[in-house]
Amino acid sequence: MKCPFCGSTESRVIDSRDTEAGDAVRRRRECECGRRFTTYERIDEMPLLVVKRDGHEEVFSRRKLLNGLLRACEKREIPLERLEALVARMETQLRTAGVQRVASAEIGERALRLLRSLDKVAYVRFASVYRQFEDVEEFQDELRRLEAHVPVLDGQEPIAALGEMQGAEALAAAAPAAARTRR
Repeated sequence: MKCPFCGSTESRVIDSRDTEAGDAVRRRRECECGRRFTTYERIDEMPLLVVKRDGHEEVFSRRKLLNGLLRACEKREIPLERLEALVARMETQLRTAGVQRVASAEIGERALRLLRSLDKVAYVRFASVYRQFEDVEEFQDELRRLEAHVPVLDGQEPIAALGEMQGAEALAAAAPAAARTRR
């Protein structure tokens, strides 16, 4: 294994353990230069292809999905580890379904279902980009659907408060990342 800092192939494993999802082995290594780095050992599987809306295909990217979730969860108190576990769970579910191709819409809907139970604001932010909301009415429709399906948890403000906001105020509160991440 090459050291990412000095390029040496001489390193030793100082810690090895399974990832939380159990789909990889995480190894902490120390190079002869004294720097430490992490490697992951995974089973080399057939690539999972994502069929985009326009019909073209690309290889499933854990990083791309995680980045989308991170944008949706910006300034929310959701640990990175929890989002990484969510991405790992989604990938495992897709792979165990035995399909080699999956529509991007399926991935988006799965992400929305998981975000709905995790954080309502992150859900609305992700939905605004994924479903390409064009105006405030579409936000309000989504907020009504969300409120109808998800009970308010103790100590959490109802999402309906966002729906009562007007124009730019609702857009700013619900989806600060939407304007930056149009696809």
